[in-house]
Amino acid sequence: MKKIVLAFVLSFCFYSYGQHQDKVDFIKAKLYLSPVPKEKTIKGGVIYRFNVLKNVDSVFLDAKNMDFLKVELDGKKVDFTTKEKTISINHKFKKGESHKLILEYIAKPKQTVYFIGWDDDVEGNEQIWTQGQGKYTSHWLPSFDDMEEKIEFELRIEADKKYQVIANGNLLLKTDNDEEDAIWLFDMKKPMSSYLLAFAIGNYDKQVLKSNSGVDIENYYYPGDSLKVEPTYRYTKRIFDFLENEIGVAYPWQNYKQVPVHDFLYAGMENTSATFFSDAFVIDSTSFIDRNYVNINAHELAHQWFGNLVTEKNSEDHWLHEGFATYYAYVAEKEIFSDDYFYWKLFDTAKVLNDISEKGEGESLLNPKASSLTFYEKGAWALAMLKDEIGEEKFKTGIKNYLIKYQFRNVTVAEFIAVIEEASGQNLKNFKAIWLESDVFPIDVAKNYLIKNSSSLRMYYDLKHYSRTFSTIEILKDPKLTTELKLELLQQKGDSIALDLSPLITNDDIRIRQFAAQKMNKIPEGLKEFAEPLLLDDSYITNELMLYNLWSSFDYDRTVFLEKTKDIVGLPNKNVRLLWLTLALFTPDYNPTESVYYHSELVGYTSPIYNPEVRQTAFQYLSEIKVLNDDVFMNLIKATNHHSWQFRNYARQLFDTLWNDEEQKKEIEKVANQLNSSDLRYLKTKLKL
Repeated sequence: MKKIVLAFVLSFCFYSYGQHQDKVDFIKAKLYLSPVPKEKTIKGGVIYRFNVLKNVDSVFLDAKNMDFLKVELDGKKVDFTTKEKTISINHKFKKGESHKLILEYIAKPKQTVYFIGWDDDVEGNEQIWTQGQGKYTSHWLPSFDDMEEKIEFELRIEADKKYQVIANGNLLLKTDNDEEDAIWLFDMKKPMSSYLLAFAIGNYDKQVLKSNSGVDIENYYYPGDSLKVEPTYRYTKRIFDFLENEIGVAYPWQNYKQVPVHDFLYAGMENTSATFFSDAFVIDSTSFIDRNYVNINAHELAHQWFGNLVTEKNSEDHWLHEGFATYYAYVAEKEIFSDDYFYWKLFDTAKVLNDISEKGEGESLLNPKASSLTFYEKGAWALAMLKDEIGEEKFKTGIKNYLIKYQFRNVTVAEFIAVIEEASGQNLKNFKAIWLESDVFPIDVAKNYLIKNSSSLRMYYDLKHYSRTFSTIEILKDPKLTTELKLELLQQKGDSIALDLSPLITNDDIRIRQFAAQKMNKIPEGLKEFAEPLLLDDSYITNELMLYNLWSSFDYDRTVFLEKTKDIVGLPNKNVRLLWLTLALFTPDYNPTESVYYHSELVGYTSPIYNPEVRQTAFQYLSEIKVLNDDVFMNLIKATNHHSWQFRNYARQLFDTLWNDEEQKKEIEKVANQLNSSDLRYLKTKLKL
């Protein structure tokens, strides 16, 4: 489970870098945006003000797939040239001049702006949201793919007034008149890179908190999710207050917003002052133990300093974003959940990093093409070790000096190290060689750090060689062992054959019971009465596992198990409900007259109105029990073009498997003839329509 969560939490981290315009400096921008959702286009305008630093014959902006209606320089038409990805202003600019550039355009974004729910019959699920990470804002705004062009933005957005509009900065006003559309005006007081510009439009309510320092924290949610606000945003104010104090530099923006969006590409994205995150993390209280938003919450908030206030200069400096956000998220979790939680989290990532390193696949933190695992987890380790080497006081002083010196600017790893060396009075050559430059993960150094700082891990390294000789009871009953240590020692014992499961599934600790559920397969008759209560345990993962294991193990009581769990939906991915429907269809004597409705509901979960996790599991179950129909084929064909590459790849793999079956192929061809050309992009190489 830890690996699954880790993979899901890691946001996409590869940035691309455009050509930096070192002869001009764009200062301010006023934007006007009017999305046209039915056409999936944006009517826009922008007024840029910029200074000329050196004589130059033209100035360019990144602008992908745009039609320009007006291009004026200082109030006059100016010669310009457009290409597929840029617009160039052809004019002799002289050093020392200041100019105003006006662009009016229509954008047809192929990515970056996502129009969700506008082509279905579900009222109220319409959304528009952006994801510009790296170099993508230029799909909807003539802007700068390079991170070094920092601008103070003002956004004016026109949208149907029945929706909520959220964007960077402070909302100055919203027009309120008899018109169908309203105007929302947002203002930023400080400059930022254009890849961090964002807006979201949809049906939202919000909770407003205030930090100890007086910053408004706006937590958005769907109107029907009021009971999920507390568990979803649990610890938000505490995290905010802690990070301000721990980092030592005040939150740098006017306010902070968190917005769940449907079909998001990653776990979260740290747009300046406005984090967008997947609504798969909007949870109820029971879900909190299984999968919560706390780490993502802290990670994206930390980016407001590390990445947004101070921004990397080049791709080899990416550690300054993701390593720092990961480290400070872990430190925030340490404050909330305990020291033990923090050090065991580092222990888990050290094992993964060491395994990769031993395979010869380790990476330097300065490698611009390094993996997410390297930038995030090895990066967090590097900061933990830096703090350990120079001491907490000097570390905090160095971090504060670094942020103040380079605020609203771009920076390199070398410049960061120089600030830390100055603050600590130490030469960090050895630290750089081991933690930044080397491809090898220094597992012995990491182990010594963990042993020094965690009594629980110190006990683990003393006991690990003997763990297989301990009985399950001995491990569970030892009061000196923390839950983390018990779980690791139990894991060392191997599969369920080596474990005494009865004391595990009746343990008072919910995480121990969850571990037992994960270890169970075929349940012996003698454990049935102890296992059954886990069907209703306070963990949806445990509910799901035990439903399947009990159903598989005791066919004579299948209707009993299904009846007990018929009202459980589970996590936001509907893990329990989807399994329940599948097993109900496979249990002939359970409500046979209702089977058609169970099948219809399961098919319905393949629809685009549900998030990719729900859809993927529904596709999987329907395929495994071979009850596909035309609606499933239609939704699958559309899914092969989904904007999330992970889900799109799954859909294409499943489609290819079905396509190789002649009977299924005929059904797919029949359905495909009912779809429009845009739905058939993936199929055009396979179908002759």
